[in-house]
Amino acid sequence: MAILNFTKHHGMLLAGIVVSTLIFAACSNDDEPAAPTPTPTENKAALIKDKDKLAMLYSLVDLEGNKGRIYEMTYNVDYKLDEALNMGIDCTQKLKLFVAKYLLDSSPSPKSMALSYDAGCSVFACPDASSGNFLMGRNFDFNHIHPTTKERIMIPLIVVHTAPAGGKRSVSFVDGLFVDYKSGFYTDGKSDLSMLMALPYLMLDGINEDGFAISVLKLDGLPTLQQESGKKKIFTTVAMRMLLDRVSTVKEAVEMLNQYNICRDTDTSRDLFLIADYTGDYAFVEYTNPTIEQNPTKMEVFTGNNTSRYVTNFYVSPTMADSPDGVNNSTHGKARYESLRDVLLEHNYKLTPAQAISLLQKVAQGPENPELSTGFTQWSDVYNLNKKTVTMSILREWDKTFTFKVK
Repeated sequence: MAILNFTKHHGMLLAGIVVSTLIFAACSNDDEPAAPTPTPTENKAALIKDKDKLAMLYSLVDLEGNKGRIYEMTYNVDYKLDEALNMGIDCTQKLKLFVAKYLLDSSPSPKSMALSYDAGCSVFACPDASSGNFLMGRNFDFNHIHPTTKERIMIPLIVVHTAPAGGKRSVSFVDGLFVDYKSGFYTDGKSDLSMLMALPYLMLDGINEDGFAISVLKLDGLPTLQQESGKKKIFTTVAMRMLLDRVSTVKEAVEMLNQYNICRDTDTSRDLFLIADYTGDYAFVEYTNPTIEQNPTKMEVFTGNNTSRYVTNFYVSPTMADSPDGVNNSTHGKARYESLRDVLLEHNYKLTPAQAISLLQKVAQGPENPELSTGFTQWSDVYNLNKKTVTMSILREWDKTFTFKVK
């Protein structure tokens, strides 16, 4: 049995959770200890019958006691990665079909299968100036706005620990609203918990036991649609899960991505990966097509120089530089990009963990008028790729942090 530790200065909440042979820690710097997490006895999981799955779904811990903003979960049943890879998932609809066929126990109705995916963000990688370790910093920026009221919908962040048989242990981070869970869903007495089964395939960033980390960002334009003969199709998040489970280094990740056709189905966005590892290697992977009226099909990898350590929401590839979505013309994330560049250059591309957090704070987004903001910072995290730790703040609450570790 492993123990989840949640500390707030001198207070400590201990909650035992059955996991593999791991110890995961979540820490905060509040002065008061958290209240016990309520048991969601009124929330059903109507599509789940298996007792091990049910035990897992009812093991979530609210890391703030009962605020409904950040939960932690150990996903300790088989999430069928081989089957996902063989199914050739290339869109959210096919991801839903996979979840229904392989992870749920009963046939779902369309209403119970809400699932979507998108990503904003700023991200960088650099050495730790104080220790010689290697860091990755990332803001997940996304506006969830109610289509009628135009009010912001508050999300639950779900921290997901996995330890697959024959694979690598990892911790990853999920926006719960991608499966229609709003803040406080776990104990609201009405949300069905069945779609928590999809969590391994909804990550936005994460790190594995070897110190390999990955983060995904959104670029404007038509979605990636690779169609190279002889390669299986793979959806963005399935690719991320595959890499966390199966690679140790950036080099291995690039080689594995080259074996698949990356596909998305969101009409106005495509993905960019930033990957980094414990050796200090890093790269970002873009999917390009200079003919912007056509879907991106070419995988391009950029690494080995300081100007490719940071990225926001436009292309940096020379192939795309003069396109509307390229570095020379796009304004989507340009101010954030320039702030990342200036701060990293000022510090000779090395930051202490405190400086990394300060940089994330500088590029965070949070205008309270959602109509004027291109994003909203849901969480900010700094990865130490050598210690396999992630230090996180949510909702720009910089004086309150949570730390997660993979051992």
